[in-house]
Amino acid sequence: MQLLRNIPEVLPQPCVATIGFFDGVHRGHRYLIEQVREVAAAHGFASGVVTFPVHPRKVVQPEYHPELLTTYEEKVSLLAETGLDYCMMLDFTPEVAILSAKEFMLFLYNHYNIRALVIGYDHRFGHNRSEGFDDYVRYGQELGIEVILAHAYIDKDVAVSSSVIRQLLSEGNVSEAASCLGYDYFLNGMVVSGYRVGRKIGFPTANLRVDDPDKLIPSDGVYAVRVTVAGQSYGGMLSIGYRPTMANGTDRSIEVNIFNFHSDIYEQYICLSFVRYLRPELKFDSIDELIAQLHKDKEIASRYL
Repeated sequence: MQLLRNIPEVLPQPCVATIGFFDGVHRGHRYLIEQVREVAAAHGFASGVVTFPVHPRKVVQPEYHPELLTTYEEKVSLLAETGLDYCMMLDFTPEVAILSAKEFMLFLYNHYNIRALVIGYDHRFGHNRSEGFDDYVRYGQELGIEVILAHAYIDKDVAVSSSVIRQLLSEGNVSEAASCLGYDYFLNGMVVSGYRVGRKIGFPTANLRVDDPDKLIPSDGVYAVRVTVAGQSYGGMLSIGYRPTMANGTDRSIEVNIFNFHSDIYEQYICLSFVRYLRPELKFDSIDELIAQLHKDKEIASRYL
């Protein structure tokens, strides 16, 4: 896949594309992209997506906190796995925001050589998103762009979407979220200094600082996870929350106990992949009660891993 960060004068070959933010590059997105590739193959054209590095709503409302399923880099990496020829990464500027749907389609025609657009079943674009699929078809006929309505990806009677996945993660339902995503939800970040209490009670933890402040953190609780450190994968159990037994106050932490791991990884990058929700965060009456529960958590997490 070729990533286009600058607007070309014109793409060298006609292209079939779809438009969207593609947060998560989940199964619904992949099904849409499969349809793009099928149309492209039938026409003998290239395939591509038109997407944006920053959530469009954040450009219009700078205070907006989008709770991303994937960062920019993660999204590009996942899109590269889909077999697309091009990822057209367009900066969503205030100037782009005021384009009507027809003006935006003309822009795509002139700069990206797009000759067919596959439109997501519920997707709208253009200023105020006031126009719909029938309008896109009419504009396409005027401009020379074939407009095709995509089929939705349905899983267990639910149309898979980024908002559905966000809701599942906010409930701690990481296993169902993985079913919708097509992979385990993950967090990337650096190991930073913590309270150093875990090592004193036999469960040393690595405290994660997530790369992007807009990345969605699943609900508080304890999870079975896989941890990737320097290319190697380990099992582990992760706690998200406020450490109530330790009176952590308002400081929300993400800390993982990596099984059978003893190296110092302070200031190293790791990846946490969520496998299973184990239990809510609890306040224990004593450190001994906490230690006993951690032994139980490790035993249960190991079964899922």
